[in-house]
Amino acid sequence: MRGCAEAKQREFRGRSRRDCGASNMEGAGGKPTAVVAVVTEPRFTQRYREYLEKHKLLDRQHRVKKLRDGTVALPVLREALLEQHLRELRNRVAPGSTCVPTQLLDPVPSKKAQSYSPAQRLCLEVSRWVEGRGVTWSAELEADLPRSWQRHGDLLLLSEDCFQAKQWRHLEPELWETVASALGAQRLAKRGRVSPDSTRTPAVSLLLGDHGWVEHVDNGIRYKFDVTQCMFSFGNITEKLRVASLPCAGEVLVDLYAGIGYFTLPFLVHAEAAFVHACEWNPHAVVALRNNLELNGVADRCQIHFGDNRKLKLSNVADRVNLGLIPSSEEGWPVACRVLKQDAGGILHIHQNVESFPGKTLQPPGSSEMEEHWPSPHQIISNQLNNGATSDSRRKTLSVATKPEWQRWAKAAETRIATLLHQFSPSTCRMA
Repeated sequence: MRGCAEAKQREFRGRSRRDCGASNMEGAGGKPTAVVAVVTEPRFTQRYREYLEKHKLLDRQHRVKKLRDGTVALPVLREALLEQHLRELRNRVAPGSTCVPTQLLDPVPSKKAQSYSPAQRLCLEVSRWVEGRGVTWSAELEADLPRSWQRHGDLLLLSEDCFQAKQWRHLEPELWETVASALGAQRLAKRGRVSPDSTRTPAVSLLLGDHGWVEHVDNGIRYKFDVTQCMFSFGNITEKLRVASLPCAGEVLVDLYAGIGYFTLPFLVHAEAAFVHACEWNPHAVVALRNNLELNGVADRCQIHFGDNRKLKLSNVADRVNLGLIPSSEEGWPVACRVLKQDAGGILHIHQNVESFPGKTLQPPGSSEMEEHWPSPHQIISNQLNNGATSDSRRKTLSVATKPEWQRWAKAAETRIATLLHQFSPSTCRMA
């Protein structure tokens, strides 16, 4: 129980300091499992730092990191970073610089951040509270404290592998008030396993508070949802930023897996799509999506299609189709090809988990193995299949995926998509 003992000895000098930080996914020491960062060349680092500090975008809780390719990643506050900031860095602050948003896994805390630990504070306050009720504090109880959590504003979502010892049951519900206070939260929830049903409903129990509705702001877009009913992916912020920068003015888009609006909203708010058909069959996600469209002032440019997207009554309407479902969106490929404009063609943004372990043969799309949750997923984003593009552009697109497994998957997917396109528009079908 070294960590808790050290905390008791220090009496937590930083105890009164707010420790919410800027990151949403936190580990046991308050250390996020991943943070958003902006990558550029070393010679532009100081200019980037000055700009980020001036606009209060620099994440001071984590260190700047030099990457293997020689570039430098500067951690930023994800909720404050906008696509316009990236444009300013790239075009005005340091013209000619590489400016790419990315995620840093296991970021290194700054010296300032290392001076205190939320996990130590939690252990200290919970152990004192438990002992004050006549219960002996033990190594078993300390090991059963949460090791990671997600912060959703004033709501803290604990991991499923904590508070499992039977001793805790006799200390509820007051226990949750102590935990929330120690971690700087007002509400508390605990995740379970995602439901295996088709809507992927999260098994989340509300421990403290009267509702699970929370709000996030990404790239200036507001997302509201109920954590007990809907999932929110922190990991796709870089893709949402990329989507926001796409030139979609005047285009019609079909989002086959809209959820609460993860990609529907960036396409509408920043990429300026003329209209989006958003498909979703989780009723709770539909409620959140409708609310988020209103919150962001784009409800008049979106139609929600509630139900199974395989029964979608649309065809020949889309300039782009977003297939943002992992581990595989293959079930949506026939619908995606059907809704693409048959005369001008369009772009399919396909998300897929592709296995990258050596010694394992990659199965072509359509096999059962492609449906698995790969142990170390890599997303292939925006495999652009455009009926009017050239073969040179296709080779350029594939060259971005440097791993052989990614290229093999992309080529296999291309063959499958070509077959589907030919079924719906045999006279005009040409592959990018």
